[in-house]
Amino acid sequence: MKSHYRVVVIGGGVVGTSILYHLAKLGWTDVCLIERSILTAGSSWHAAGGIHALNADPNIAQLQAYTIDLLSKIEEESGQNIGLHMTGGLTMAGTPDRWEWLQSAYRTFQSIGIDDCRLVSVEEAVELNPIMSGEGLLGGMWADREGYVDTTGVVHAYAGAAKKRGATVVEHNRVLELNQTLEGWEVVTEKGTITCEHVVNAAGLWAKQVGRMAGVELPVSPLNHHYLISDTIPALEALDFEVPMTVDLEGFTYLRQDQKSVLLGIYEVDHQHWMMDGAPWEYGFELQQEDPDRIEKELIMGFERYPALQDVGVKTWVNGAFTFSPDGNPLVGPVPGKRGYWSACAVMAGFLQGGGVGKSLAEWMIHGEPEADVYGMDVARYGIWAENKQYIKETTGQFYSRRFVMTYPNEQLPAGRALKTAPAYADMTAAGCQWGQSWDLEVPLYFAEPGFAETPSLKRSNAHDIVAAECHAVRENVGLLDITGFSRFEVSGDGAEEWLNTIFATKLPKPGRARLAVMLGEDGRLKGDLTLFNWGDGTWWIMGSYYLRAWHMRWFNGHMGADVTLRDLGEEMAGFSLSGPNSREVVARLSENAAALPFMGCGSFDVGLLRCKVGRMSVTGELGFEIHCRMGDHATLRHALLKAGAGSEIREVGFNALLSLRLEKSFGIWSAEFTQGYTPGMTAMDRWIDWDKGDFTGRVAAINERDGNGPAQRQVTLEIDADGADASGYEPIWQGDKRVGFVTSGGYGHTTGKSLAMALIDADQAHIGTELTVHIVGVERATKVIAPSPYDPDGKAMRS
Repeated sequence: MKSHYRVVVIGGGVVGTSILYHLAKLGWTDVCLIERSILTAGSSWHAAGGIHALNADPNIAQLQAYTIDLLSKIEEESGQNIGLHMTGGLTMAGTPDRWEWLQSAYRTFQSIGIDDCRLVSVEEAVELNPIMSGEGLLGGMWADREGYVDTTGVVHAYAGAAKKRGATVVEHNRVLELNQTLEGWEVVTEKGTITCEHVVNAAGLWAKQVGRMAGVELPVSPLNHHYLISDTIPALEALDFEVPMTVDLEGFTYLRQDQKSVLLGIYEVDHQHWMMDGAPWEYGFELQQEDPDRIEKELIMGFERYPALQDVGVKTWVNGAFTFSPDGNPLVGPVPGKRGYWSACAVMAGFLQGGGVGKSLAEWMIHGEPEADVYGMDVARYGIWAENKQYIKETTGQFYSRRFVMTYPNEQLPAGRALKTAPAYADMTAAGCQWGQSWDLEVPLYFAEPGFAETPSLKRSNAHDIVAAECHAVRENVGLLDITGFSRFEVSGDGAEEWLNTIFATKLPKPGRARLAVMLGEDGRLKGDLTLFNWGDGTWWIMGSYYLRAWHMRWFNGHMGADVTLRDLGEEMAGFSLSGPNSREVVARLSENAAALPFMGCGSFDVGLLRCKVGRMSVTGELGFEIHCRMGDHATLRHALLKAGAGSEIREVGFNALLSLRLEKSFGIWSAEFTQGYTPGMTAMDRWIDWDKGDFTGRVAAINERDGNGPAQRQVTLEIDADGADASGYEPIWQGDKRVGFVTSGGYGHTTGKSLAMALIDADQAHIGTELTVHIVGVERATKVIAPSPYDPDGKAMRS
């Protein structure tokens, strides 16, 4: 062990060794892994070792596919047998909704290029897994690339391959302290002190303590997880093949073969946290006492699904802890405010996701950005509010208990709610507001009559007509929307304009004006579709998606200029928007000067008794105003606007209406039409780039795209021949039997009366009038490319 390395990775499980391997593979060989005991002495040794390429998040599914491809390569490179058994896998559905979801999920996987799966009947499934009972099942999905590995072998393969490339592994050496220095980090260990530029927390069950050493409170918690290994099953002895990995979603169980026995794992509803502040340092190869009474209901269902288990005993019980995040996805990336400190924690499915996590973090560290869009596992998707222990307990427990429970796209889950509310929350709730959550904030979805409850559904829900009425109110009169759920960053200082001109590819707005602002990464891919306000007094605002607050702040701080002051106003400012043909007259009753603003104008005005910042704009495509106030003035502003609009048929609306209205204008949104995996040319955001402004971040890459052959896929608007269900995202688009693209987002246009979607499709098909097909909730429907902005294509309404 040397006294200095470029990178120190803390934790010798599958994640830590994968990171070490990928750093060395990408050329950083001056790297060291520190393990308190021996490799695998945590969750890795007792993991079930299942692998499969399917995941509800398509980006994470692609990283899982990468991991599967990598396994045989590290086996060969290291010379370590990893015990790879590629048995194939079954995922079974036992309710009509679940079977419908599985058919839809199958099409989603096709969209992202996972072509080695297919739907199977119950009869075929039972042939593939003869020890499974088909009773109560409706169908399943088969995937070729599923199976299991020897978990200890995989960890040693990653470590062995890394060492062959020059990396160092030090066992029996607990980290005692982490101290930040001007150059990086000081890692104090039992065997001495190491200095390094970067330190990676891949400590698994000890991630909480290793985070606290650096002043970081990670939203993670271990929970106990049961599986059993049966005695030898005669029916398996009679087979000349291994039964596939099998997931019984309604039974909360997964099964794989283990020699001539089976491993049966349970995700029970009655979850159990363990050592929320982190495992004891001496813990490693121990297990918790099995607790079959707590998992009795799920065990009974498992033994009924696999009747052969009823005739044999249990050879081994395993009840061991794994670390979970609030949404079950990993926490990966640079920790905001801690330069050189990286998280690689809560990788619950380590043998399935460890390769992708290692690849992404190594690319991030070395190149500044990962190749894939990894926001779904980015540590910045949580803020300091997620450090709360009760929040962590509620949300991680909810995820565990719902691991195999079907979640609908319109379903609102209760854990960790309501956390943060705008001041008008109680008044809006009394008015019938139904709430969703964005980051930590409650945001309005729609307003309903007392006692209304939305039915979770994959199709149009019973809130469809409510949202329709709100859309019509905006198009015909005026809608009032709480926009506290937008992010607001204030930029000031002598260097503000120069810095903004560098990080944005767009021409800056003049004083008293606002402009859509495109932000790019160094590689030319998108980093934001934001709105930039020039208030004319030396201050600027950057507005965007509220849930990206920490993500964008990390980017801004990492690319900060001289003499610039940047403040996140998310705890200080709130507001409302008015949209619709009557919006100007409502504003005029409170502020004639604000009502006189030109399109995309902005300024500070007295609005009734309040001093507000006002912008003349609307995401709905109608005449509109955004009115921003101090957080404490929020309820007062709402009351004033409703009173002023009483004679103009004002109606409160929610974000569900906004999503429908913006589709009718072909206005994209982040995480759908715009992501860090897409380029300006793909998404038509290149029309906002100021090519003559001089240098800006991502300029060379953007010019190369512009002057090259152009993107392979382009964004289009689709009209779909739908029947009771609309596109939501990642549905595959076909020309005959050739897949030519996928939906980025969709819904129903209540003004146009059409089912609409936005999509990325092959450039040679992106012509108005092209007839295609698309799968909606698993059913193939006719669709065609239409001109953008099917409502008011000339934009007369919003400019009126």
